[in-house]
Amino acid sequence: MSLIPKSHPRAKSLLIREKLVFGFDHGLVAKEGLLAQGRGEAFDYLLGEKTGKPAKLAIKAAAAQIMLAELPVISVNGNIAALCAKEIVRLAKQTGSKIEVNLFYSNEKRKNAIVKTLKKSGAKVILGTNFSTKAALSGIDSARRIVDKNGIFSSDVVIVPLEDGDRTLALRKAGKIVITFDLNPLSRTSQTANITIVDNVTRAMDLLIKNCKKLSKKNEKTLEKILRDFDNKKNLSDTINEIKNNLTKRSRNA
Repeated sequence: MSLIPKSHPRAKSLLIREKLVFGFDHGLVAKEGLLAQGRGEAFDYLLGEKTGKPAKLAIKAAAAQIMLAELPVISVNGNIAALCAKEIVRLAKQTGSKIEVNLFYSNEKRKNAIVKTLKKSGAKVILGTNFSTKAALSGIDSARRIVDKNGIFSSDVVIVPLEDGDRTLALRKAGKIVITFDLNPLSRTSQTANITIVDNVTRAMDLLIKNCKKLSKKNEKTLEKILRDFDNKKNLSDTINEIKNNLTKRSRNA
């Protein structure tokens, strides 16, 4: 049970940390993942710890892209499993996406812990653990090059929360459309992905699910127009300006 009172001004942030520590203690999260969370949290401060207009536009574009996909796959690592396992399963069910476990710091014990967590949250089929269906992405040397030939390897759209830049580039070179969540608009991942949602994944996942549900009723022409109107580079630039404006307001109130 959490010891963090709801009245604490940093309650949400502290609960996220608590989830990650729990995930680390139970074998889902690598210690390096804790460091990555700290780096991301710093950018969340700069964003004002809210979902801004650029993030909302990216979420809408991401939903449109997922609804147009033939074989969308949600790539899951330890951090996202610890933070959003239920949301991953809801998104997969809403959109018909496959779920695949893919780790940078890979070992079977961690994979099994993540699979157990996802199944506990309602997932039925989870790819990335069957040795007989493995395939390799070219242009990347880390363990994340090993993917499932029935999942990421065959996909047209890959949703990669909390991704590393090397694999984002490899996925792009392999012809995949990459949707990512990244609190740092300057990261390689943000700059390389087709659609970058610069927001805390614990906020953005719910919004993505809601947008997918809403857009599931729209026709292809409407979805395609949403994508034509979205420019990832411009949206990242708008996000940087949003951070700049937040800092300017803070400095005036300091």
